Amino acid sequence: MNNEFFSSPKDISQQFISILKDWIPAYSSIAIAVENSYIYFHSGHQNINLEVGQQVQPGSIAEQVIRTRKRTDAILDNSLFETPYYGIGYPIHILDVPAALVVVLPSAFIEKKLEPFQFLTGKHEEEWNPVAIDKISHIESLQKKTWFYVDGDQFKTSITLKELQMRLPSFFIRIHRSYIVNIHFIKKMARDLTSNFIITLKDGSELPVSQSYLNNLRNALEF
Repeated sequence: MNNEFFSSPKDISQQFISILKDWIPAYSSIAIAVENSYIYFHSGHQNINLEVGQQVQPGSIAEQVIRTRKRTDAILDNSLFETPYYGIGYPIHILDVPAALVVVLPSAFIEKKLEPFQFLTGKHEEEWNPVAIDKISHIESLQKKTWFYVDGDQFKTSITLKELQMRLPSFFIRIHRSYIVNIHFIKKMARDLTSNFIITLKDGSELPVSQSYLNNLRNALEF
């Protein structure tokens, strides 16, 4: 990366930030990436792991924008944040080099824009069944498909865990990259023999809690 890109990133970014300031919340984050590195970053209130000079990750919004030269938006997982976030990327040029301007809106902002799901419709034994959201004990991502569970029955839905986490009521907690649990169905929580945290549901099902999501559970249940 040419050092001139890093010489005055604030000056370079101001022309783009001035365009966005009228519509983005003050607590949003803004990043600018050129070629394969970030040259500017302004953090909102999120706990974010991004620094100037950091490499652009494959599959990120910045990488997609630079590669396709198209506006890109997506709900992404917690690879940079503690919670999923909504990012919008715009193709721009910095000193005639293709770049990406990424605006990150906090999950709380997106949740205000999206009504929580009241029910999910899932496929079970060649039938589609609408199920009230509070009847679902947990949701699982398995083999690139999403399943939810009701009274021991398994239903398939086309909605991803990332999308569900943004649209589920607050009593659903993400506990693992593959699991979301309804806290009303939790019987107990404990560590197993290898010190991994395990949730046991009222029907006896056991779900793992990954370290990266443990704080979500602790904050929700206050333990």
